Amino acid sequence: MILIQLSERQHAIMAFVKKNEPATGDQIARFLKLTRATIRSDLAVLTMTGILDARPKVGYFYSGLEKNPGLFEDIRNLKVSEVMTHPILVPKEMSVYDAIVQLFLEDSGSLYVAEEARLIGLVSRKDLLKSTIAGSNTKETPIVTIMTRMPNLLTIKKTDPVLDAALSIVSHQVDSLPVVEAEDQIIGKLSKSSIVELFVTTLKEEN
Repeated sequence: MILIQLSERQHAIMAFVKKNEPATGDQIARFLKLTRATIRSDLAVLTMTGILDARPKVGYFYSGLEKNPGLFEDIRNLKVSEVMTHPILVPKEMSVYDAIVQLFLEDSGSLYVAEEARLIGLVSRKDLLKSTIAGSNTKETPIVTIMTRMPNLLTIKKTDPVLDAALSIVSHQVDSLPVVEAEDQIIGKLSKSSIVELFVTTLKEEN
């Protein structure tokens, strides 16, 4: 088993939190003389691997889990194909109203717009909310008019490491990433909830 290799900055963050817990993201950024956005991926690594514990509206706590040399190897070796779930595909002609209904029926954060299984766009909760607030006729407005179109979507491959995909979700602040093959054929999705479930299950097994 191999211990995860932390960067010098991640070691500095860990040391600061150990000494000053609970430490907020702003406090850590000021200590490092960096912006909060710059250290977002570092904090994601440290919390997703269990070294730091993040508590909303409180801050970061040190857990000490980096002392366990076998904790991270399985996660580091996992590929997206082993964790991805089935994507919810909808046609571009679907109305905003029907998309809202579909989103809540599926309890999902986004819908993938496809033509013959080829990804052409994405509609998120935010997109639907903005359209509704703007006063558009939700029963008449097709989602093609509000979706984010390819190639402006961030996508991943089934062979990508799960940890890299998780960091992309955190750094780009999205609910999920579509998994595509050649010619944008969509075969799955990796969501925040899938990532959380993976880390929670792994950490429970180690305790």
